[in-house]
Amino acid sequence: MLTRLGRLAVRRSRAVLIGALLVFLGLAAYGAGAQGDLDLARWSAPGTESVRAGDVLREEFGTGNPNLALLVTARDGDVDSARTRGAARALAQEVAKAPPVTDVTSYWDARSPALRATDGRRALVLVRLEGGATEAREQLATLSPRLARTTPELTVQVGGQEEISRQVGEQARTDFLRAELFALPAVVLLLILVYRRTTAALLTAGVGLLSALGTLAGLRAIAQFTEVSTFAANLALVLGLGLGVDYSLFMISRYREERAAGHAQPDAVVRATAVAGRTVLFSGVTVAVSLCALLVFPFFFLSSFAYAGVLVVLTAVTGAVVFLPAALARWGHRVERPTAPASGFWHRTAIAAMRRPLLAGAGVLTVLLLAASPLLGLRFGLPDERTLPEGTSSRTTSEIVHEEFPAEPTDMIQVVLTKPLTNPADTRAYAAELSRIPGVFQVDAPSGAYRDGKRAGEPGQDRLTAPDGRVRLALVPTQGAMYGDVPALVDRVRDTPAPADVLVGGYPGETTDFRSTLLDRLPLAAALVLGATYLILFLMTGSVLLSVKATVLNLLSLSVMFGCLVWVFQDGNLSGVLGFTPTGSIEPSIPVLMFCVAYGLSMDYEVFLLSRVKEEYDRTGDTERAVGEGIRRSAPLITAAAGILAVSFLSYATGGVVFLKELGIGTALTILVDATLIRVVLLPVTMRLAGRANWWAPKALRRFRIRETAEPEPEPELRREYV
Repeated sequence: MLTRLGRLAVRRSRAVLIGALLVFLGLAAYGAGAQGDLDLARWSAPGTESVRAGDVLREEFGTGNPNLALLVTARDGDVDSARTRGAARALAQEVAKAPPVTDVTSYWDARSPALRATDGRRALVLVRLEGGATEAREQLATLSPRLARTTPELTVQVGGQEEISRQVGEQARTDFLRAELFALPAVVLLLILVYRRTTAALLTAGVGLLSALGTLAGLRAIAQFTEVSTFAANLALVLGLGLGVDYSLFMISRYREERAAGHAQPDAVVRATAVAGRTVLFSGVTVAVSLCALLVFPFFFLSSFAYAGVLVVLTAVTGAVVFLPAALARWGHRVERPTAPASGFWHRTAIAAMRRPLLAGAGVLTVLLLAASPLLGLRFGLPDERTLPEGTSSRTTSEIVHEEFPAEPTDMIQVVLTKPLTNPADTRAYAAELSRIPGVFQVDAPSGAYRDGKRAGEPGQDRLTAPDGRVRLALVPTQGAMYGDVPALVDRVRDTPAPADVLVGGYPGETTDFRSTLLDRLPLAAALVLGATYLILFLMTGSVLLSVKATVLNLLSLSVMFGCLVWVFQDGNLSGVLGFTPTGSIEPSIPVLMFCVAYGLSMDYEVFLLSRVKEEYDRTGDTERAVGEGIRRSAPLITAAAGILAVSFLSYATGGVVFLKELGIGTALTILVDATLIRVVLLPVTMRLAGRANWWAPKALRRFRIRETAEPEPEPELRREYV
């Protein structure tokens, strides 16, 4: 199939290139509007208890989680003065009239101590915005600057979860744009240095851009039928560019080899397409399968990355095996090098490692295990305002509330009784019991506010009773609880005996359920990734052992990545240099995404190297010679591709959002470790030690290997066309 495709690209190169140009322009035009059709997400898991609680609150009580907070500072130093009180109540009335606002609760109406700072200089107005994340944050983009103000009576600062999320999204968009503006010219410059030919660099960058634009257009098309996250579009840019570079490097390198072997230009294009194209196809399937594992999670935020991964692979592979052969048929003479590269550093390193396999393997393994050891202290946590850079307005607001207020009323836990109770005393007793839970500052019930098991005053919330008689209880957590083990607090609330069935929700409940659902499905996702990639490698190599070793080595490189995440982002090492605030834990969804992305890219390089080693082994029957020759020919390309892709990911480390720093640094480190220590030392060492066992497979399974066929000579008319 690939041979016929190569012949077609050579014979119809002009038509293919014109078609590719038209497709490129069409994808650019359609994909440019992708961001407008993509959606933002919240930290919630569909179908969980907290989401059901939110549905009941909205439908039966006409309320929900307060997701916006206005921090009001009295200019005269007293929030209870008549001057401040009048201005604050006018502010609350103004906010209540804004279109997305459904609830407003202010200290000056509720008189709840949870809404008042300890020194009496500041107080809170809690606001609920109705609608999905995308609609609410679009409205907030206009509303927030209007509400933030300084008047003679008071100063207003805007915070709360929705404002934090909005500013995270804005910061991420800015970071992505800056990263891409840096990455694209840097990649082109590095390609010129690698190829020593500008034409080759531009063709490679063209394949990467084609992949990125095709993925954006595909995401926009998918968004017409289901929700697609805006962040998937950003990942599409770096992955599209990265895979386009990887696949083009191997195609062009193989073309150069065929030309150096004496084949005519059209023959070399066909042979490169047939041989290198097979490796590209296997590699693409591996990356796509790794990212498709994200579909097991019921969050469109992660599912969107699966869509992006499949689209990136389809477009990058198409660009490499269709557009690039046609371009080489036309301009191949401009990408050729006058001499073939001699044996280099990586080849000498691999040969030296195979001469002393135990010593070399033990040394590198020790280094990698030490780098991975911080992983043993991994702690998963929940996101907060420290995701943003210091000085961001919503982070500053949250920090003031944390430091000066006795409780965290913006993060209430909502407890909904599923049926009316005939005896009000049962509700009072339940509210009193909940108020005794460590980490609960106050419980607002229809009968009053409860603290430490006793009624302490009037409730600080409205809409506590539904029309059918059901009640809800609003638990206000302490500051210490919200900066501690939030899931443990939610579990204590859920474990407290209730007079009827209850649903526990609110922002703490939603983030807890999100984390639990994610971690519960993580083993299934990991099993799918490992099993599917093992099968793909077996089909390519026909070896049981090689596929096992590849999986183990990939997991080793990923362990280094997670060790880096813990040491840097959880424990705070290098936080001053990188410009972030450590939280003592890692939010789990980003490592899950990184696992699938990094595993796919690591296996990408495994496929490139093993395919070349297998090709040499089939030719010579000598394992050690095949490993050395395979590394000599592929390791420089793998290193170059890894370095270029690492530069693209590292550009995210300059951003302000901690999630992007984790993604950029962790993935770049994995790629570099995998392309150097793993592929050039540990892989040769393990193959040297295994010997002929590398190629063993049961007779019943050998027939399942997808074998290469000998390359037929191109048809005569191909030769005549280029004479």
